[in-house]
Amino acid sequence: MAHKIKSKLVNLALQGGGAHGAFTWGVLDRILEDGRLQIAGVSGTSAGAMNAVALADGYTRDGPEGARAALDHFWRAMSEGAKNSPLKRMPYDMLTGNWGLENNPFYHALDALSRVASPYQLNPMNINPLRDLVEESIDFNMVRNCTAFKLFISATNVESGKVKVFRRAELTADMVMASACLPHLYQAVEIDGVPYWDGGYMGNPSLFPFYGQTGTDDIIVIQVNPIERKGAPKTPQNIQNRMNEISFNSSLLKELRGIDFVDRLIREGKLSTDDYRQVRVHVVENQAELKPLGASSKMNTEWAFLTKLRDLGRETVTTWLEDNFAAVGERSTVDLRVMFEGLGGQHQG
Repeated sequence: MAHKIKSKLVNLALQGGGAHGAFTWGVLDRILEDGRLQIAGVSGTSAGAMNAVALADGYTRDGPEGARAALDHFWRAMSEGAKNSPLKRMPYDMLTGNWGLENNPFYHALDALSRVASPYQLNPMNINPLRDLVEESIDFNMVRNCTAFKLFISATNVESGKVKVFRRAELTADMVMASACLPHLYQAVEIDGVPYWDGGYMGNPSLFPFYGQTGTDDIIVIQVNPIERKGAPKTPQNIQNRMNEISFNSSLLKELRGIDFVDRLIREGKLSTDDYRQVRVHVVENQAELKPLGASSKMNTEWAFLTKLRDLGRETVTTWLEDNFAAVGERSTVDLRVMFEGLGGQHQG
């Protein structure tokens, strides 16, 4: 009889990124199928929040297989719901294998409109098909009753500019929509009289809710948004996209800097492990494949594209597990210092 490998507890941090969240779907699908990683906590923002609640809904119903089925159902519904949308690739893009929408005139018209008129002017009735899809696809009673892991969803408080973390026991569709509320596309989502925007501005995703709450100090960040992109963007759309990438990564980088700082002080004996914990950080990403896709592809919900991203996520984490599973619970598998601007690729230690 083969020796069974003991599973390891981990926290999962799920970034937002529109349709690119299907990459995260693939990563989650493979982790659930593999079984060597046991999920202790999930923190999600925007598309990451949607993946997180689909995961919790399905897990409550039928464990890992239920979670896989719920994620598949959610992304299928996402694709089906957008079938009649004018936001589609043009025939030339299909012929050339371009997954972006930058050649679609409606995409540019929507982009131009969003710069001169707000969602309150363009959509005074606040019609949001995405909200309807989330409510139809996710059973929030199941989500709130999920006891398999802790769940944290981040949104940005418009009034204070601070991150707001909603926890599993209180989660509603409104809170998930708040986490995914891009202010140039949607009206702010009000919860208890407070307006919220996309959590990506202040927590993409938030890591601090994990600390001391989940029984493990291992955090796996499933990274969708590129931190580094060579060269200066030249077109208005590319400039805006790079500004969004920078702002949506800033909170995560700030938290990772804090983790690295505390870790170095502990290793130098300046902080006691009685009072401080060393957090082990891991990153699952495939920027070589995701970075060239461009910003407009984040609005492409064609089933062929979503499944391509899903399969990429599955392949990426399969390789990651082969290379890094042994280190989980022992040490970080990413050198945080090389992620920070100005450190010149220095290594920890």
